Amino acid sequence: MAKNVRIPTPLRKLTNNEEVVEVNAATIGAAIIELQSRYPGIRERLMDDNGEVRRFVNVYVNEEDIRFLQNQQTPLKDGDEISIIPAIAGG
Repeated sequence: MAKNVRIPTPLRKLTNNEEVVEVNAATIGAAIIELQSRYPGIRERLMDDNGEVRRFVNVYVNEEDIRFLQNQQTPLKDGDEISIIPAIAGG
């Protein structure tokens, strides 16, 4: 069984409007690499120049923020749900 990645609306133009994409990666970092290989340009939206998840992008594994887990080294298991949530600013 694969892992499901929920793609936020602003990034769906890169995934052919797919809301959920399956990956077979073992870690969050590997999932991002897999997404980039299938959907060129998505990595630049998620990662900064230092290879870290951008500070205004939140990534969750089963509703747990990866920043409180092991960041990109967070392990994934079959059936996990990954959510990518861009921060929303307002005023």
